[in-house]
Amino acid sequence: MSEHHDTQTMTEGSILGRLLVFSLPIILGNLLQQMYNTADSIIVGNSVGSNALAAVGAGTFLIYILIAFSQGAAVGAGVIVAQYLGAGKQREVKSAIHTAFALAFILGVILTAGGVLFSGRILRLMQTPEAVMDDAVTYLRIYSWGLFFNVAYNMAAGILNACGASRRALMYLTVAAVTNVFLDLLLINVFHMGVAGAAIATDISQIVSFVLAFMYLLRTKAAFQVTIRDIRIERAMAGRIIRIGIPTGLQNMVISFSNAIVQSGVNSFGPLAMAGFSAYLKIDGFNILPIQGISLAITTFVGQNYGAGRIDRVKKGTVIAVIASMLYSLVTGTLIVLFSDQLVGLFSSDSEVIRYGGIAAAYFAPFYWLVGPLNAMCGAVRGVGRSMPPMIVMLISLCIFRLIWMFLILPLNHTLSVIFVMFPISWALGVALIMLYAWKSDWLG
Repeated sequence: MSEHHDTQTMTEGSILGRLLVFSLPIILGNLLQQMYNTADSIIVGNSVGSNALAAVGAGTFLIYILIAFSQGAAVGAGVIVAQYLGAGKQREVKSAIHTAFALAFILGVILTAGGVLFSGRILRLMQTPEAVMDDAVTYLRIYSWGLFFNVAYNMAAGILNACGASRRALMYLTVAAVTNVFLDLLLINVFHMGVAGAAIATDISQIVSFVLAFMYLLRTKAAFQVTIRDIRIERAMAGRIIRIGIPTGLQNMVISFSNAIVQSGVNSFGPLAMAGFSAYLKIDGFNILPIQGISLAITTFVGQNYGAGRIDRVKKGTVIAVIASMLYSLVTGTLIVLFSDQLVGLFSSDSEVIRYGGIAAAYFAPFYWLVGPLNAMCGAVRGVGRSMPPMIVMLISLCIFRLIWMFLILPLNHTLSVIFVMFPISWALGVALIMLYAWKSDWLG
């Protein structure tokens, strides 16, 4: 694949065409990541049992918390790179990329150490049932050893995406996904390593995706080439990346934290409810991850066009992204409502696990069409370099509101339905807030 075809500018040509060509590899990559995470759970649930599936699920939100911050940093770097690329500033592109990698490597070391040292303590705080505690700690601790590579790959993918080379990131994820599923089958079914095998398989596949992406960035002759000796923190550039990346990272982290509180609420209903909810969340990922892909695409599209002064394209692109994400969510929501029992049944044959997964589906899937516009609008506003307003909207709707609900409403009626109905209400609140901001403020000024 030539360098010319690898990268693309989004400041010219058909808006819908550019967005599709750019976002499809990101969406497929997100789906692929979800697919191999789902393969983990399907293989664990069927080969080891419901408690092991619950153990893997117990750590899911904690893993999201650890990774969410690094993904925010990658978005921050991506916005800066996209804006400089749109403005044709090559020296700044180079500086942004090398500073971003220095930040990612430092963050990767901190998160790995934190995950390895504190996973047991945090799982206890989350009221993880004793029946699954040992497996949950084992899974999370081993998974944490691969966090450095996960953070570094996210940064590499963020840079590739910002430069329009999203097909590259997809290729490397494909190799990682195949590696993961092969190792899952080998370590769990052949060597009977249980949840430890699932975690080791994921770690190795993350190392593979990072090595492939980083080797390409070292070899390429394009504007985003990386030179190892130039990887260092340039303070002014780090400040710019952090100003955009920290709000996005904090937003992701705090939302994941509120979800961990929700998970601890579900945990109080026992291992079967945990397993059902854990299975449903894997299915939920097939809606939310492509939506996040569209959001990331519009962030890059807006970043490049805003950098080039093409405000007309920014407005049209935003409208297209909102409509596309809403249509996608309507399709996935309908399919999940129709086939929820069969989908949850892939993870476990236990009728109670399937029943709990079905309850979650009934509350989540019919309202997925709210999730698309929320993420697309937040992505567009982030693309012009304003990451505080989307952060505030997401924090109010997806975190503070949910925490108030869990602490004030749930005790009045302690049922799973009360936990699950909170999700669509929080999405509707988020859509109302971001649309109000876009209408009332001069965010393109």
